[in-house]
Amino acid sequence: MAGGMDLGQGGKGGKKPLDTAINLVPFIDLMAVTISFLIMTAVWTQLGRLQVSSAGNSAAEQKDDENKTPPLTLMLTATDMKLSVGPTVMDPIPITRDPKGAIELTKLETQLKDVKARIPDEQQLTVQPTDEVKYDDIVRVIDVIKGVNIDGVSLSPFSS
Repeated sequence: MAGGMDLGQGGKGGKKPLDTAINLVPFIDLMAVTISFLIMTAVWTQLGRLQVSSAGNSAAEQKDDENKTPPLTLMLTATDMKLSVGPTVMDPIPITRDPKGAIELTKLETQLKDVKARIPDEQQLTVQPTDEVKYDDIVRVIDVIKGVNIDGVSLSPFSS
């Protein structure tokens, strides 16, 4: 009898039987703690998420956008950042890093504030990073963009 309880009968030659009763209470306790931990941490995954949309627009939306302000685009490469307002590309910002290795974004923030002052109603900006750009740098750039009150941030592949 596998997994059964001890019936009080000895094995062959007076040996102890190998069948024992398994106590499932510690296993159930472990599962209850694990499930409650997973449920509690599911909330943190929602809070740590960035709200970024894809850059694809339908044809009807593109016709409406022609009458509005020119689109803002930030081209992000491993060596520099270029902010463009419609067809006009602003001066490139060379990427420098602080002693900890984080990207310096004060010049980008200044350019974004200038653009926001000229076009106060603009709420959309498309970030176009290259493959060499670190994910951490993209997140920090998006944080700066949102700090300048541009809430509609979308990501698009880099196009040269």
